[in-house]
Amino acid sequence: MKKLLSTIGLSSLIFLFGANSIVAQDTKQEKQVKKEAAIRALIETQHYSFEAQTASPLGAATKQLTSGYELKVRKDTLDAYLPYYGRAYQATIGSLEEGSIRFKTTDFKYIVAERKKGGWNITVSPKNAGDTRQLFLTVSVDGYTTLQINSNNKQSISFYGYIQ
Repeated sequence: MKKLLSTIGLSSLIFLFGANSIVAQDTKQEKQVKKEAAIRALIETQHYSFEAQTASPLGAATKQLTSGYELKVRKDTLDAYLPYYGRAYQATIGSLEEGSIRFKTTDFKYIVAERKKGGWNITVSPKNAGDTRQLFLTVSVDGYTTLQINSNNKQSISFYGYIQ
């Protein structure tokens, strides 16, 4: 009788702990689906900001960035405020801020392509953004993003961060 009660008690405990882990997995999967849907909505509506956390200049060490460096993408406007580290082939005359990647334009081409393993590749080609020629964003389903910027008179630079 004691053996039967202990077996029933043990079975009940296993069932309770197993049920909790199944519920936890469902909640985790539901959160992931909601997050992916939110990121997809941001990209499709073209209303998001890329927050840069690190900068990786070509052939140099990765640099941690303070907050405030971003690329704002809106349906009608592209606004960039990002630092630049690397080699410039043509000097900029004026303040130190002119050496950074800073522009605001309403004339740009925006192309989105879904990746095979989830996420998106976004190509942005601004028309009148000074030295900046193309921006390539690779966005994961979690919102983590790589931004590569190609310029006419500077080496390429990559930024890592997230979109929101």
